[in-house]
Amino acid sequence: MEATSQAIEVRGLRQSYGDHVVLDGLDLSVEAGETLVILGGSGSGKSTLLRCLVGLERPDTGRVSIRGTDIFAAGPDELHDLRQHIGMAFQSGALFGSMTVGENVDLPLAEFTLLPESTRRIIVRIKLALVGLDGAINSYPSELSGGMKKRAAFARAMALDPDLLFCDEPSAGLDPVTAAGLDRLLIQLKEVFGITLVVVTHSLDSAFAIADRIALIHEGRFLVTGSPDRVRHCPDPVVRRFLERQPEEETADNQRFRRWMLEEESVG
Repeated sequence: MEATSQAIEVRGLRQSYGDHVVLDGLDLSVEAGETLVILGGSGSGKSTLLRCLVGLERPDTGRVSIRGTDIFAAGPDELHDLRQHIGMAFQSGALFGSMTVGENVDLPLAEFTLLPESTRRIIVRIKLALVGLDGAINSYPSELSGGMKKRAAFARAMALDPDLLFCDEPSAGLDPVTAAGLDRLLIQLKEVFGITLVVVTHSLDSAFAIADRIALIHEGRFLVTGSPDRVRHCPDPVVRRFLERQPEEETADNQRFRRWMLEEESVG
């Protein structure tokens, strides 16, 4: 894989479902070794963007390059090589329930390497120890808490020592203490391995805790991209509403509907 300072380059990315435009011509660059947080509310387009970045969904138009490789123009052999340098931690963990935690972490090693089982077993133990799950190698996902499942997913995503790690809503559904622990784990993974992190989240606490740079997406467009401090002080009213957790203003139709409901209740 070509070594460049730019880990990801996105140009003119557009995706729609029917008449609904989800991604509206996005441009984005991610430098090697940085942590980029894609921040946005539900329905903003951040999950669709992540699926396009990892090649799970092909956009209508646009280009996604990872370390110089256009992932939608690359051949099977090139993609096979590229995928060994990419880790993905899904929102739910996406662990296989019929396999132990150790077997889940071993899966990428068995799929992409020719290492003997004894060596793979050692690597699995190292990866689980890295995320604080060294005692759970023979446990099944159903026996783990939500936070432990997330950590197991990180261990599997790091099995091949990737250059680039994608994380989808890592703190979703977790209590604040567990979420803070996962934030700290991501920071440690970056410091120890020097990986590039792309994290999709709607959590303000997590975003500002881990990000080198934040891209705030709304209705398929980036409203602001920059350092956490730049985003925090952005004057855009939509950005301010998101950061200050203000509800959207009611439309005139909603206001009329509420008045009609109140009138109906008073008549009844």
